[in-house]
Amino acid sequence: MSSSLGKVNMGLVMGLAIGAALGGLLFGYDTAVISGAEEAIVHNFVTPRTDLTEVARNSLAGTAIGIALLGCVLGSLIAGPLSTSLGRRAGMLIAAFLFFASSILSGFPELGLAPIGGLGVEGLTPFMIYRFIGGVAIGMASLISPLYIAEIAPAKQRGLLITFQQIAIVGGMLLVYFVNLKIAEFGTDEWVLSTGWRYMLASAGIPAALFFLAAFLMPDTPRWYVMKQKEDKARKLLSELNDPQEAQATMDEIRGSLNEHSGKLFSFGVGVVVIGVLLSVFQQFVGINAVLYYAPLMFKNIGSGTDQALFQTVLVGAANVVFTLVATFTVDNWGRKPLLILGALVMAVSMAALGILFQQKQEGTLLLYAAMLYIAGFALSWGPVVWVLLAEMFPNSIKGKAMAIAVAAQWISNYIVTWSFKVIDGDSALNATFNHGLNYYVYAACSVLAAVFVWKFVPETKGRTLEAIESLWKKS
Repeated sequence: MSSSLGKVNMGLVMGLAIGAALGGLLFGYDTAVISGAEEAIVHNFVTPRTDLTEVARNSLAGTAIGIALLGCVLGSLIAGPLSTSLGRRAGMLIAAFLFFASSILSGFPELGLAPIGGLGVEGLTPFMIYRFIGGVAIGMASLISPLYIAEIAPAKQRGLLITFQQIAIVGGMLLVYFVNLKIAEFGTDEWVLSTGWRYMLASAGIPAALFFLAAFLMPDTPRWYVMKQKEDKARKLLSELNDPQEAQATMDEIRGSLNEHSGKLFSFGVGVVVIGVLLSVFQQFVGINAVLYYAPLMFKNIGSGTDQALFQTVLVGAANVVFTLVATFTVDNWGRKPLLILGALVMAVSMAALGILFQQKQEGTLLLYAAMLYIAGFALSWGPVVWVLLAEMFPNSIKGKAMAIAVAAQWISNYIVTWSFKVIDGDSALNATFNHGLNYYVYAACSVLAAVFVWKFVPETKGRTLEAIESLWKKS
């Protein structure tokens, strides 16, 4: 929208942003819910397969835990074209429905096939199918929600409003850490392995239903209405969001930005797409989801029991929320680049510390502090700021296609990290030398590379309108 704010109806803008950000809540909830169920999934579906080698079992476990991420790749690829053809709102409704169904079925994969628990290790196949479908939903929401927010937000507050998405993500993580902890308290460790994990996964149906209701009540975005020649609807919504003069100015900007270029993916050059993809890759290669997916396993590796490990995971989740809130108040003041560079350096130091602590078999308190410092560095920077940049850096005419590729790259990278963590962490030979610490050294090195990449190649977009950001890129 135009840089002149006029009389912005911030109540309506914030309400729509919060509604769309519930897609982030699903993202966060799903990311973290698997951390409580991970041990049970391996125990029930992988460990009994004694005919497999250690490497094969570790690989299968990594695939089972990370299968949703492959669904996220597909979801993010179809979300751009789908949200362009059917609308941002329709895309959110479809994502919410798919996620609701997959949550229930992932918890009870035998439904319609056999009595609960009756499939034994063969239950892994339907479980992975349902988790994949849930991943499709998350991939869709991860692209469409920040896109929706960016397209209804005033330029000067766009960074703040898009961080609502990340607040919802980390809020969903913290919420499900508590849910997992409370479910685990209903029974013994053995009960969690046999039954409790089902309720953990099925509980994700509740936020999915809330997201569906919110999306049902929301309009589409002005930019989508203009793309579909529904200018009356666009003008009406813009008039509700701004004063009439401001609404017309924004309308003219949208029209101009959509007509100026062909819409071909590289019509602004290759650089903008490559930078978006690498931002997504580095956001995952710094190791965030190795920590978030496997936090309880990480704490169990240094001797914590199930309840203690889940409680320590809650503390990590709380640090994630607190520093994401800090980012909310700094992203539009400090700028995108300084936050990304600072966060990458903090993560490099803390990941190196985690590697050393594991290798030297240090006690759990120091490890918890290092993990929380890492989470603080990520939550302050690469968590929210990458989503802000992806939502605003791509020109309007290629935004759907470019975001689809960048977000797909993010989920592919996420899967690589999630799968490889399980393989490396379970390797007896590597653990004889590094004692579960090798992964963290790799993530520390990636964090340093991420800082250099941002310093050299990423432009600052703070305070610019979506239309003005296009001037940063040259047509090929």
